[in-house]
Amino acid sequence: MKTELKEVSPTRKQIDIEIEADAVRKVYDRVSDQYAKAANVPGFRPGHAPRGVVRTRFKDQIRTEVLRELLPDAVQKALADHNVQALGEPELNIQNNEGLEQLGQKPITFNVNVDVLPEIKLGEYKGLEATRRTRPVKDEDVDRVVEQLRENSASLEPVEDRGAQVDDTVTANFHGTFVNEPEAEPINVQDVDVVLGGPGIVQAITDNLTGTRADDEKTFSIEYPEDFEAKGLAGKTIEYQVKVSAVRVKELPKLDDEWAQSLGGEGEEIESLDQLRGKIRADVEAQAKNEAEGSVRTQLLRKLVEGHEFELPERLVEHQTEHRFESIVRDMIGQGIDPRNPQLDWEKARESVKEQARYELRSSLLLEQIADEEKIDVSDQEIEDEIQVIADASRQTPEQVRAVLTKQGGERSIAGRLRNRKALDFVVANAKVTDEAWKEEQQETEVSSQNSE
Repeated sequence: MKTELKEVSPTRKQIDIEIEADAVRKVYDRVSDQYAKAANVPGFRPGHAPRGVVRTRFKDQIRTEVLRELLPDAVQKALADHNVQALGEPELNIQNNEGLEQLGQKPITFNVNVDVLPEIKLGEYKGLEATRRTRPVKDEDVDRVVEQLRENSASLEPVEDRGAQVDDTVTANFHGTFVNEPEAEPINVQDVDVVLGGPGIVQAITDNLTGTRADDEKTFSIEYPEDFEAKGLAGKTIEYQVKVSAVRVKELPKLDDEWAQSLGGEGEEIESLDQLRGKIRADVEAQAKNEAEGSVRTQLLRKLVEGHEFELPERLVEHQTEHRFESIVRDMIGQGIDPRNPQLDWEKARESVKEQARYELRSSLLLEQIADEEKIDVSDQEIEDEIQVIADASRQTPEQVRAVLTKQGGERSIAGRLRNRKALDFVVANAKVTDEAWKEEQQETEVSSQNSE
C-alpha cells in the first residue's frame, strides 16, 4: 500500500492512498468464492456456479463487500503510519473508476480528508501580568445579608382586623373566561398566593384585590396588552371571578440574639446577633477574596489566549457550540422559559455562543499544551477527591456521580478538567500579580464577565 500525506490547512490533512492490484485481487477472489459457495444461479447446482458467472451476477454486491473489507483497514493503517490523530470520521473520496470496474486488475486509489488539532507553539505563559482588586466589605453588605436571612425566616400571619393591602399575600381561587372567545377553555386555578404589588403581579389584580378579606368574592375584567409576557393572555380580555380564602401579612422576626440562635445548625452554634454578624462578615470577605482570585485567573487566561493565534477545526467549534446551546436550552427550560419563543433571536445568540466556544477551545488546548510542557499530571486520589466534591455539591453519592460521568466520558473528563485547572494554577503561580484598590464600576464588570465564563 502506498500513501502520501498532504497538508490542506493547519487543521486539515489529506492522505492519498493506493491499494495495489495484487492485494485487491486476493480479497476479490476470496469474496467471489464465498458468494459462489452460497449462491443459487439458474442452470447450476447450488454452490457450483463458476466464479466468472457469480462475479457477473453479483457484481455490485461483491464490489461493495470488497471495499468494505479493504478501505477501513487501509485508512486506519495510513493514519497510524503518518501519526495522524483524526477528529471525527474521515471523509473518503475514491479517485479511479478503473480500479472499481476492473477489481484485481488495477489498483484502487482514493484519498481521505480528516480534521486534526493544530500544532501549537507555546509562546509566553510565565510572567504574565494581572491586577488583583479585592472588594472591601462594608457594614451595609453585612446588613443586606442579615435582612435576607430575616426575609427567609419571615412568617405569614392571618390578617383579621383590616382588608388586604400592598405587600400582603392574598390566597384565592381564580375562574377566568375569555370575553371575546366564549368557546375557549376557561382558566381555573385554586389556592393561588398573590403578593399584592409584588413582581410579576398585574397592577389590575393588585387594585381589585386591595381591601378584600377572607371569603370575599370579586368579579373584574383585565385587558392584557399585545406584548404581555404570557402569550396565551397577550391581547386578550379576561373576566375573573375570584374568591378569597385568606389574607396574610409577612412578619419579620425580631433582630435579636434569640433569632440569631435559631439560625445555628449542626456543629455550628450561634449564641448572639454579634456572633452572627461576625460570621456573615467573614463569609462575605471570603467571597470577595474568591471573586478577586477568580478575576486574576480570568485576566491571565485571556492574556494567554490573546497571545497565541492558531486555527481551530471547524468541526470541533461546531460541536462545542452545540454543546453550549444544549446547556443554555436546558437552563431556560429549568427556569420556565420556552426556548421556542419567536421573540428570541437565536441567530444572534448563536454567533455569541460560537465565539465563546472558540475561546473555550483555545484556552483548553493551550492549557493542555502547558500541562504537557510542565509535565503536570493528575493522580487517582485527586480524581476521587473531585468526585466527592461534586457529590457533596449536588447532594448525590459518589456512585451516582460516577454513573452520570460514564455517559459523559467517564473519569477521563474529570482528569482532563483537573489537569487544565492545575495548568492554570501554574500560570497564576508564575504570574506577576499587582494588588490595587477596588474600582467599583470596572471591577463589577470584570466579576460579571468572570461569572459568565
